[in-house]
Amino acid sequence: MRILIVGGGTGGTIIANNLARRLATEIRKHKASITMLSASDRHMYQPGLLYVAFGQMMPDELYRDQASLLETTIDFHVDPVEEFNLDDNRVKTKNGTVYNYDVLVIATGSRIMPRKIPGLEEGSETFYTEESAVSMFKSLRNFEGGKVAIVVGVPHKCPIAPVEITFALHDYFKERGIRDKVEIKYHYPINRIHSIENVAIWAKPQFDEMGIEYETLFNVEEVDVENKIVKSMEGSEYNYDLLISIPEHHGEEVIEKNKLGVDGWIPTDRHQLTMEGHDNVYVVGDTTNLPVSKTGSAAHFEAEIIAENIASIIKIGIPVSEYDGKVYCFIEAGRDKATYANFNYLNPPDLKPANKSMHWFKMSYNQMYWTSVRGLL
Repeated sequence: MRILIVGGGTGGTIIANNLARRLATEIRKHKASITMLSASDRHMYQPGLLYVAFGQMMPDELYRDQASLLETTIDFHVDPVEEFNLDDNRVKTKNGTVYNYDVLVIATGSRIMPRKIPGLEEGSETFYTEESAVSMFKSLRNFEGGKVAIVVGVPHKCPIAPVEITFALHDYFKERGIRDKVEIKYHYPINRIHSIENVAIWAKPQFDEMGIEYETLFNVEEVDVENKIVKSMEGSEYNYDLLISIPEHHGEEVIEKNKLGVDGWIPTDRHQLTMEGHDNVYVVGDTTNLPVSKTGSAAHFEAEIIAENIASIIKIGIPVSEYDGKVYCFIEAGRDKATYANFNYLNPPDLKPANKSMHWFKMSYNQMYWTSVRGLL
């Protein structure tokens, strides 16, 4: 049984390691093999980019060598896939190599699309790449006061990010002693301040207490970079001195080019996590079109189900588990306190008051991640 994993992020890495241990006997007897194809030889801890944007982490702290995170029985190659031929069970990579498979896992992730909005890419700061996070920190360091606008595109990775960035900006300017010189206005595309109702209910009074202004039903149409004006499709405008954006995300370009899904999101069975129409193709993490948050925790829970099912199909011929939509999100509510959202397809999150203990648990997880991604936690 040839298992091919395309993508070396959180989901792909956990699946590979989990399968390597579950199928140790089969691999030793040459009845199974695991190959991973990735676009990079480095693995990034993506949640750390928010800390980089506020000078709390250095970029080099976010990375580990991908090979060092994998079990030794996994055949790892830095050779990104360019063509998917799902009907013939094979892919072709950038260097022209063809890989045949019996089971395929697509874990290619997502990308930001600020260029969809005129002026957004050149007119705003964000933190979804190393380069943009460093740029944002430099802009924050040089900012001495004025109007800060936060704008949000959908869908985007980490649904809690808009709220977290707002809390973080408040605390950052407060610590610098210039909060009274800064007007922060939060803009959100639907008619409440967050898509998850209980998060909106939890965050709104805190915004009020911090003096955060907010405007809902604000879908960004364009950014006038020269005059520093952000305009909405609904007809409103806001003059800013610093614009922070959560850009709309798409799946990776290779998925769009191969027409595997609209905007790069692959149609995925919400319980079995197989690609619609292809029972031997599994999809994990940001790459899916599932109605769950695009977070590392969702990828982690999905990865465990996928690995368990692939192993059980090899061993007994049928899958044994189903994904219930489980997501667990830490929510940083400032410099020294945090809470969490725990939910699934059927049960919305019930947020508790933020506290210091949860904040330090989140900070500890920044280091525990490397154990987690190896499938050991």
